[in-house]
Amino acid sequence: MTTISQTAGRSLRPSSSGFFGALVTAAYALFDRMERRSAVKTLNELDDRALRDIGINRSQIEDAVYGQFKDELSRYL
Repeated sequence: MTTISQTAGRSLRPSSSGFFGALVTAAYALFDRMERRSAVKTLNELDDRALRDIGINRSQIEDAVYGQFKDELSRYL
């Protein structure tokens, strides 16, 4: 005899509805924010030459980390 599980094919990640889902979504947002702030801090610690090597200048760090970077802005070289 074969038994079919009721949970087969369901995602292990909680749904976005309800209190628990909202809590999980907020936790993911917090971790994402912390990771991006860490990246900004690390890039700010680099000197101007290292930033130029990766194609950005100091004023473009946050835009690059948050995905708002435009290639036209980096053509200052």
